[in-house]
Amino acid sequence: MPQKTKKTPMMEQYLRVKQQYPDAFLFYRLGDFYEMFYDDAIKGAQILELTLTTRNKNAAEKIPMCGVPHHAAQNYIDTLVDQGYKVAICEQMEDPKLAKGMVKREVIQVVTPGTITDTGAKEAKENNYLTAIHQQADHFGFAYADLSTGELKSAILDSPEVLLNELLSLRTKEVVIDDSVTEKALTVIDPLKIMISHQDNCQISAETSYAMQDIHSDLEQAVLSHLLTYLIRTQKRSLGHLQKAVHYEPSDFLKIDHASSRNLELLQNNRTGKKHGTLLWLLDQTKTAMGGRMLKQWLERPLLVIKKIKLRQARVKDLLDHYFERSELRDELTQVYDLERLAGKVALGTVNGRDLLQLKQSLQQIPKIRYLLTTIDDGSFKKLLTKIDPVAEVVDLIDRAIVDDPPMSVTDGNLIKEGFDQELDKYKDAMKNGKRWLAKLEADERQATGINNLKIGFNRVFGYYIEVSKANLSKLPPDRYQRKQTLTNAERFITPELKEKEDLILGAENKAVDLEYRLFVDLREQIKDYIKRLQQLAASVAVLDVLQSFAVVSEQQHFVLPELTKKHEIEISAGWHPVVQEVMGQQSYVPNDIRMPENLNILLITGPNMSGKSTYMRQLAQTVVLTQIGCFVPAKKAKLPIFDQIFTRIGAADDLIGGQSTFMVEMQEANQALKHATQNSLILFDEIGRGTATYDGMALAQAIIEYVHDVIHAKTLFSTHYHELTSLDQNLKQLANVHVGAIEKNGTLTFLHRVEAGPADKSYGIHVAKLAGMPDKLLQRAAKLLADLEIQAHSSSQTKASLHENSSPKPEDQQLSLFVPEQVPLSNQQQQVIGEIKQADLVSMTPLAALNQLFKWQKELKQK
Repeated sequence: MPQKTKKTPMMEQYLRVKQQYPDAFLFYRLGDFYEMFYDDAIKGAQILELTLTTRNKNAAEKIPMCGVPHHAAQNYIDTLVDQGYKVAICEQMEDPKLAKGMVKREVIQVVTPGTITDTGAKEAKENNYLTAIHQQADHFGFAYADLSTGELKSAILDSPEVLLNELLSLRTKEVVIDDSVTEKALTVIDPLKIMISHQDNCQISAETSYAMQDIHSDLEQAVLSHLLTYLIRTQKRSLGHLQKAVHYEPSDFLKIDHASSRNLELLQNNRTGKKHGTLLWLLDQTKTAMGGRMLKQWLERPLLVIKKIKLRQARVKDLLDHYFERSELRDELTQVYDLERLAGKVALGTVNGRDLLQLKQSLQQIPKIRYLLTTIDDGSFKKLLTKIDPVAEVVDLIDRAIVDDPPMSVTDGNLIKEGFDQELDKYKDAMKNGKRWLAKLEADERQATGINNLKIGFNRVFGYYIEVSKANLSKLPPDRYQRKQTLTNAERFITPELKEKEDLILGAENKAVDLEYRLFVDLREQIKDYIKRLQQLAASVAVLDVLQSFAVVSEQQHFVLPELTKKHEIEISAGWHPVVQEVMGQQSYVPNDIRMPENLNILLITGPNMSGKSTYMRQLAQTVVLTQIGCFVPAKKAKLPIFDQIFTRIGAADDLIGGQSTFMVEMQEANQALKHATQNSLILFDEIGRGTATYDGMALAQAIIEYVHDVIHAKTLFSTHYHELTSLDQNLKQLANVHVGAIEKNGTLTFLHRVEAGPADKSYGIHVAKLAGMPDKLLQRAAKLLADLEIQAHSSSQTKASLHENSSPKPEDQQLSLFVPEQVPLSNQQQQVIGEIKQADLVSMTPLAALNQLFKWQKELKQK
């Protein structure tokens, strides 16, 4: 910022306003442009590709400046906000022509990444959440709102891990904090690269009190106060559409942390980062934007309560059983616009005439939707039907007031129907009569002068005029008109009579435009009284839309209704991965059974790469998710318990942003399961331990399997290439081996993609390399090396067997062969380690403590 020198009153006003919004680009209204100055101009010109100029060009202190036309400002604002900036919009609050001295200006709104309400068609099915955090000791008050829909929720989170997961799940672009949030907590947020805004002081109002009335926790009230104050401070307008805050508990839903959601590709394709190829993509047959948003919310928070799941299932079944009614229902839903966001626009004062017509058209579909639902309902929709309210009063208001083809702007007139307001009709009649008079005057003057191309025109500078081409000037009688303007090819004239009519016409037009705007604002205020009913209707229509989407997908994909059981068992007959089958085609996919009775908790899966182990694991998780959101599932028959959490470690990927290796990410994700899983959880571990040395990895994999088996008792699918682990079924009673079949014939490998009992006989790694197209010479060399290694391994195993026969080890000593070289005299230190292993109470250790102790022992045993 330049050194202070004497500045114009306008620049002093600019700097005063800018001082209040130092973290935002200030769009300062000057006539038909929004101008930026100083650093805002330099940075804004670069980002928005604008021409950078200077103010006070001849002064010692030149002021950088750039500007954008006010009518096109929204595109520039969107660009800045999309790149993570705030924009403060400073408007002229009075007519410059009427201002005495400096024009009064004020910031009317601050647009931020978390408060955008104008979304395009591509983002219609996306929520834009603004989040807030307030900390007390190790607990976090957490709240989030979608300003465009009025949704408002709060919770108490008990750890930074849960906080991080909520922020990632909501995909928030902005988080509001106060001075209670510690530096340690900020280290959790910083890597997410989201905007952090500060709001320390709270502002209590009728709107905030209403929104918080059902929240009784001090911690949640504190965070809601900061969030709502920030919204009031930035939006500077009514927030009457904000709904009452709803308390939620993350533990009230099936917990799927962000890493597991990513591994399962529920919402985002890992390869492309897009929706295509995800479970959301498969399920999304919704017809409304609000239905699309609710589907996403259901996928992020599957249910835990059997009664609620069964209600959704019953509704889906009713819709499935009524094909023709369901098809008509889909047609009607197609004509329903985004009721949630239309109600939000009414409250925020951004609604226009076309928006109100969309609202009217949407509400006109509701009686038809209600009727269709009554023909479908077998009792399951009874409660939902009571909430599907046509809000007929709003339809009547809009139908009487708004013309059939209104303009985009609400300040330019031509918005209100004739017959709605008597005073407006008088003005419009005067305008019509005046224009008829003008048409008659033009015809009369043409006849009187004999000039056929004489015309009466209008512009904003001179008003109405009579225009005569220069070629016809000689035909004009002397002194008939008063000369007003000379053009290249014509002359323009006026008459006293014309100016008198001009005053009448323009006076009526200006009054009509002003009155139309006042009538529109009054209409908008009347519709505000119905916002709560509109929001309840929107939520009910969204639920119905998601349920019909489930019915359509279940019918198209041949899904079945799963049976819910309170027993700790899984029984899936001919199940499949729904997304993979949709991409591959039904004829290409091989279905598989998954059977895990109460006494079987772990399936150890072996088989070659590319054979389908990961797909087999993911299909179980997706089947669980589908079950607990109330949809039918991909199988011929399915019986499932209610799971409380899903943990996955599938796929290998470095955390480049966090600077962590594949192995570290693998261990962290595995540790989440080992720390938090219960016997009612589902765990999917794919190739745990492959990121480190062979024996390290094998030792870790076995230790993890044993810990899950002996301590957690969760249903677990564990795939591995460590064939040595397949012997665990001899000692672990709740573990069984299965493998994905493959056939080798004449050096060619064929995957069967069928899961069969027992372990795989070998890994077929070289065959997979061949399928990948590696050079023949390389493959031949690998085959020879493999043969040599197998001969060495066979020889070593025979020697080992002979030695073991002679030494006759005790059964409890046999597991130590994984770590101790055969027939090598043990040092005192190594004997001490073996003693520690025998005495260690591994079951009572935490998973990380057990792994650390294992590494310590291994290191000591390797020392000579």
